[in-house]
Amino acid sequence: MKHTWSIAVVAASVLALQSCTEKKIIPPVTAAEVIIDKNWQFETTPAWQDNFDGTAVDNSKWTFETGGGGWGNNELQFYTQGPNARLDNGRLVIEARRENVGGREYSSTRMITKGKGDWLYGRFEIRAKLPRGRGTWPAVWMLSSDNSYGVWPASGEIDIMEHVGYDPERIHCSIHTSAYNHMRNTQRTSSRMVPGVMDDFHVYRVDWTPYAVRGFVDGVQYFEFVNENKGFTVWPFNRKFFLILNIAIGGNWGGAQGVDNSIFPTRMEVDYVRVFRMIEQ
Repeated sequence: MKHTWSIAVVAASVLALQSCTEKKIIPPVTAAEVIIDKNWQFETTPAWQDNFDGTAVDNSKWTFETGGGGWGNNELQFYTQGPNARLDNGRLVIEARRENVGGREYSSTRMITKGKGDWLYGRFEIRAKLPRGRGTWPAVWMLSSDNSYGVWPASGEIDIMEHVGYDPERIHCSIHTSAYNHMRNTQRTSSRMVPGVMDDFHVYRVDWTPYAVRGFVDGVQYFEFVNENKGFTVWPFNRKFFLILNIAIGGNWGGAQGVDNSIFPTRMEVDYVRVFRMIEQ
């Protein structure tokens, strides 16, 4: 019995020692991934596109967002279900009008691809002619599809093109995040003078990769926001986003110098929207 008991004690001691030894084995700490520029390229054939060649807006690609209420910017328009958008000779026409709709003095359109076109990274290219007139605020932009980091600005915004009518021919490309946004006056933005944006078509583009968001007009880069590897408050751009086309009237920025009511109706024309996948490396 004593011998058996001794063997049991020894065995238990060995197991205890092994257990203690195992507990002391600590897995190595893995550092957060640091994103570097891999010079990502993009496919040359669009993965998603709309050339607006039909007779009506393609509801399999676009949804109309409707309503007034200022849209968070004290905007003056009411977005309608479709009367302010039509296809004309292979182009999308978004028209802002001065008319009483939904208790608002102006009507316009806001079209989104959410649930029908959502992307993580890629090249986004839009050929458009902008509306003219003080008080207009057209935009081609992107928002998070699922708001996984929280409501705006936590989940991010990418402005491919913005323009305000009181500052004609100056276009803007920007991003907004928790750390960088216009509420804090920390937004990251660049602007460029482009003669004829209200008279001629120009190509507005963003190249979005894990490393950076870069903005272009007619192939010329004028904006870059680089991933600082500081988490989602700075870089929420690792989730899917969707596209938005709209003309706002007035608002905190667009209406900073009032609205010229003699300009209506005024319109933005879009020749095409194309999305090219990023080639993984």
